[in-house]
Amino acid sequence: MIELGRPTDRKPPFKFSAFTRVGFSDTDAQGIVYYGRYLPYFDLARVEYLRHLGLLKLETGIEEGHEFVMRASSVEYFAPARFDDLIEIFVRMARIGRTSATFECAAHRVDGDQLMVTAQQTLVLVDLDERRAAEIPDDYRDKIRAFEHDDLE
Repeated sequence: MIELGRPTDRKPPFKFSAFTRVGFSDTDAQGIVYYGRYLPYFDLARVEYLRHLGLLKLETGIEEGHEFVMRASSVEYFAPARFDDLIEIFVRMARIGRTSATFECAAHRVDGDQLMVTAQQTLVLVDLDERRAAEIPDDYRDKIRAFEHDDLE
């Protein structure tokens, strides 16, 4: 099985990271990645984090017709990445509430271990039929707590 992400202890409190390489289509005319193009990298890391914890499947206790949707996203840009740079995206769930979960991300260029971008993203579990927030199941919460331990709010 190919794994794009892995547990790590390199950048506490992050316990998981995923790798990607900057594609040509991710760059602008100057050959650099602007902050908005990091969002797909954060999506990749978040999905691999959840896959690692077994939380992408329907057995997670989340009812059919319920999905996590992005409520808020903030990005702070520190340095540009360029075409073909190898990027390691660290991801963690920083907070899990009754209906929402907040992830933190930090992207580092592997060559030189330079911090490129940080982000905070809050997702809300939504009942798609009712179009309102739904409670995150205890089983889902327990798997997150077991992985994040005391670093989870």
